[in-house]
Amino acid sequence: MSHNSFGHLFRFTTFGESHGPAIGCVVDGCPPGIPLTEADIQGDLDRRKPGQSKFVTQRQEPDKVRILSGVFQDERMPAQVTTGTPIALLIENMDQRSKDYGDIRDKFRPGHADYTYWAKYGLRDYRGGGRQSARETACRVAAGAVARKVLNQLYGQVAIRAAMIQMGTQTIDRTRWDWDEVSRNPFNSPDPGIVNQWADYLEGIRKNGSSIGAIIEVVAEGVPAGLGAPIYGKLDADIASAMMSINAVKGVEIGAGMGAATLTGEENADEMRNGPDGKPQFLSNQAGGVLGGISTGQPVVVRFSVKPTSSILNPRKTIDIAGNETEIFTKGRHDPCVGIRAVPVAEAMMACVLADHALRHRAQNDFPSPLAGEGGAPRA
Repeated sequence: MSHNSFGHLFRFTTFGESHGPAIGCVVDGCPPGIPLTEADIQGDLDRRKPGQSKFVTQRQEPDKVRILSGVFQDERMPAQVTTGTPIALLIENMDQRSKDYGDIRDKFRPGHADYTYWAKYGLRDYRGGGRQSARETACRVAAGAVARKVLNQLYGQVAIRAAMIQMGTQTIDRTRWDWDEVSRNPFNSPDPGIVNQWADYLEGIRKNGSSIGAIIEVVAEGVPAGLGAPIYGKLDADIASAMMSINAVKGVEIGAGMGAATLTGEENADEMRNGPDGKPQFLSNQAGGVLGGISTGQPVVVRFSVKPTSSILNPRKTIDIAGNETEIFTKGRHDPCVGIRAVPVAEAMMACVLADHALRHRAQNDFPSPLAGEGGAPRA
C-alpha cells in the first residue's frame, strides 16, 4: 500500500492500523532549532481522542504521544529543540476490541472502503477497518502540531481554528459566532444557542442506531500574502486535496465556494483599498484568502462536508467476499457524527499545507525583489 505521505518540503508519513499495536507518523522537513516537546503535541491530540462524551465513539484511548527522534537538548540549552532530522511520533493503541468485527470479517460494509480495499489488494484488515479507519487521523493531528510550531516560528502567531457549523440539516446562527464557545461544548460548535438542539437531535439518531453527517469550517488567520504558486502548486488546490484526504470527507469549498455560482461579478469581486498600514485592505473575502492559487493575506476560509458514519447498528443489504447476498450491521464502537472529532483534524491538515507552502515560498522567494518598496507594494 503506497501513498502514505503528504506534503513536499514539510512532509509526513503515517503508519499503523486501527487495531494494531500502535499508530504514528514521521515528519520530515521540519527546520532545526524550533522548541518542541510532547506537551506541544498532546493538547491537540486530547481534543481529537475518542470517548470524551456520549456523542462520540466510546473507545477509550489515551492517545499519549512519544517523540522518538528529531529533537535534542543538553545542559547548555534552555529547551528541547528540533534538529532538522526526521521526527518520529508514536501513539500506542490501548483499547482495541477486534472481536466486535468477527461476524463481519467476510462482509462488505456499505459506505465503507471494505470492498475497494479488497478489490485493490485482495485482502483487507476487517478489525476496525485497518488503515481506512479514522483512527489514522490521530497521526495527522500530531503532525499538524509540529506544523503549527513551524508557522509560528516563521510568521509569529498564525491562528488556525475550526468549528462544526452544521449537523444534518441543522445549521448554526452565524450572528452568534463565538470562537471561545467551540471548546466549551461537545460538538465544537461556535454557536452556543444550538448546542441543546444538537444534543437532542444526535441523541435520537444515536438511540436509533444510525448516524448523521456534518459540515466543518476552517479559518487560518495571520497567513501572509504570497504563499502558493501557479499553475500546479496552488495553495487552494493543496488545501482541497488535504481536506478531501480526511476520512469521510465528500466535498470541499474555498471562500464563497459553490455559492460563488449565484453571485454577480460585482458581488464576487473582493474590492481593495489602501489600509492604514500601507498594505492592501480587502472589503470582502469571497475568494477565501486565495487568488490565482496564492494567498492574499486575508483569512483562508475552507468548508467541507463529512458523510454519516457508515458503521451503524441498523441492518443494510450487502454481499460477502464470495458474492453471496446478505445483510450486515456493525456492533463496534462508532461515532454517530464523525464531524465532531474532525474539527482538530481539519486544523491539522490546514497547518501542514501552510507549513509546506511557507517552506516552499522561502526556498524560492527568500530574497528582496528589485521592484518592491515598503510593504511589498510595487514601486511606481
